[in-house]
Order: sequence, then C-alpha cells, then structure tokens
Amino acid sequence: MTKSSPRAAFLALTIAGVFWGLGFPLGKLALREIAPPHMVLLRFAVAALVALPFAIRTPAMRAMFRSGPVLAAGILYGIAFLVQFEGLARVSVTLAALLVGAMPALIAISARIMGERVTRLSWAGVAASTLGAGLIAGKPGGAGSVLGVILSLASLLIFLAWLIVLRRAPKGPSSLTIPAVTVIVAGLTVLPIAVAMHGLPPLALSAGAWAGIVGQGILSTFLATAAWAYGASRVDAASAGVFINIEPLMGAILGVALFGDRLTAALAIGGLLILIGSLAVVRGEKGEPTPPSPA
Repeated sequence: MTKSSPRAAFLALTIAGVFWGLGFPLGKLALREIAPPHMVLLRFAVAALVALPFAIRTPAMRAMFRSGPVLAAGILYGIAFLVQFEGLARVSVTLAALLVGAMPALIAISARIMGERVTRLSWAGVAASTLGAGLIAGKPGGAGSVLGVILSLASLLIFLAWLIVLRRAPKGPSSLTIPAVTVIVAGLTVLPIAVAMHGLPPLALSAGAWAGIVGQGILSTFLATAAWAYGASRVDAASAGVFINIEPLMGAILGVALFGDRLTAALAIGGLLILIGSLAVVRGEKGEPTPPSPA
C-alpha cells in the first residue's frame, strides 16, 4: 500500500462521500423522465466516456482489463447500482438512507473477520457515525414493499463485495487507471441487462434530466470512484467505511437546502454524530502501522 499522508486519504474519502451523496438530488432530476435501469446505464455511459483516456492510453493501462480482481470489481459495481436503484424504486428514501448508514458497520465487521486490526477508537467512531445516519434516516415506517427491502439489502452486500475485491486489485500505472477500468467494465455489464429489461434508453430528455445524468456520471460515478479508490487503498477498511455515512448526511443537507425539508433535531444530532465518528476514526488511524500492499 502506498505510503502517503493520511490527511490526503481522508480528504479523498470525504470527496467520494460528498459526490455519492450528490447522486440523490441529481438522480431525482433524471428519474422524473427515465426508468432506473436506463438512468444507471446512461450514468455509466457518461462516466465511461470520461474514464476512457485513463484506461486505454498505454499498454500497461489496457492490461488492467485482463486483471481478474479489476474485472470482478467492475462487474460487481455495475450490478450493485442496478439492484440499488431497482430497490429504491420500491422503498422510501428514509429506509434507503438508513440502510446506507449500516454500511460502515458491515465494512468494519468484514475487515475484522479478514484479519485487519480495528482499534477501539475506530469501533467507537463507526458506532457513532452509524447511529448518526440512523437518526438522519428516521423511523422506517411505511417503507415500501418486501421486494424493495430485499433488493436494497442485496445491493449493500454487493457493494461490500465490490469494496473487498477492489482492495485486492493490483496497482495500476496511474491512480486513475483502476477506477477508470472499473467504471468502463461496470458500464459494459449494465448495458445488456438494462436493454434486456427495458429496451434501448430514450435520449429525447429535458435539459434538467440530462444535467442529472451527466452530473451523476462525472461526479457521482467517475470522480467518486476514483477518490474512493485512492483513499481506501491508503487506510484500513473500517476507517474508509465510515466515510460512506457522508452520503446520507449530504442527502439530508441538500434536502433542507434545496427541497424545503425541515431541519429537525434528529438531523442536527445525527450530523454531529457522523462528524464526531469520522474524527474518531481519523484519530484511531493515527499511529497505526501502514497496512501491507494489496495483492
């Protein structure tokens, strides 16, 4: 694993969480006019176009398309987004946010099972951040269909598998190569599935819908994936995972700022817990030996 300032890694993970969080309001713009699989397909198509120069410019870059872990990561990433958005179409945003808030705990547990050392302070940070996300999400009453819940839970497990596989990917010729190849493979994975489910996607969309799709493709897909890959390769899995909770926090903040949602005590306390938990994880990482390079 590359030795670098933990501050740079945590900054990259923060950027990833913020950009993933932007996917909700951007997605709302597009989902008014397009089905979830088509939106995911167009989102990855935009991301793949941006990623292409970072994936095929040199023979060393193109060789990453023959790497088993990289291919597996791309396939899992594409399927995870398909399953997630199919689930989101059947459950409330409240329950979806609550489920996303459980990801750091899942990552920390999986990291411990795989032998990574998780400090007590980091565990406390994971717990505080997860509790904060739960408070922001609120009570999941009237959440939606059983199928929607199952799909949402399944997407979290697929994302967890993607994170684990991504940490085993070889080092690319540049910091953007692995994320670029991952996004392209994900797009190629989504293409036949989306077309088989709903046919070719409509392209005669409004400027607002295209703004949502392009924003998701560039910010919430390519740049978020690249920032996560950079940060997660430089800290342990539990420390990286807590930053996923920035996603529901961002969703809540944007809901208040842009969609007229009410600022509640749960939102304020939950946001504070997420910030405290993230700081605890950062402090728990200090002084720890640099983890070994992934295979």
